[in-house]
Amino acid sequence: VQLVESGGGLVQAGGSLRLSCTASGLVFNWYVMGWFRQAPGKEREFVTSINQRGDSTYYAESVEGRFTISRDNARNTVYLQMNSLKSEDTAVYYCAAVRRITPSQAMALTPGIMDYWGKGTLVTVSS
Repeated sequence: VQLVESGGGLVQAGGSLRLSCTASGLVFNWYVMGWFRQAPGKEREFVTSINQRGDSTYYAESVEGRFTISRDNARNTVYLQMNSLKSEDTAVYYCAAVRRITPSQAMALTPGIMDYWGKGTLVTVSS
């Protein structure tokens, strides 16, 4: 199984970026997909998730209203549109996949329950 993120880079505060994560080696539409991030010196934290059909999403409070997750099951790809970026959004962003979760887990995925991870893509927001 491979999850490959792309789209990271350097952006000014207030700007936008779109991250992509393409999966291979798994039946993509069987999996809940999530985005996590890890800033220097901090623990990896949940950002957002999307269910298998793409009709249910959850967001961390810190990104609600600014970030949007979506998926294209025909392309085995999940996206993260990030708008109104802030310096505190600077982090390595990881996509991850999990096959089976409870409804309560779906509301805020934790790193420990994810089945597969990408290697991450760095997002740097300059103020």
